Amino acid sequence: CRRYLNWIQNSVFEGEIIEVKLQELLIEAKKIIELTEDSLIIFKGRSEKWLDKEIIGVEKNNLDNFL
Repeated sequence: CRRYLNWIQNSVFEGEIIEVKLQELLIEAKKIIELTEDSLIIFKGRSEKWLDKEIIGVEKNNLDNFL
């Protein structure tokens, strides 16, 4: 993830990424994560107010709202 985004803390990364680079990141991530145990959560901004949440792998905490 560090090749594509800014590292925030432990396993948290953020930043703007174009769709092609996001697909590259997902391909690389799927090679190393265990889809039955690990998770990769992607928040996509539709606007300043709304985010779409995409989960790759297992959702460990089912949280619909966050601050």
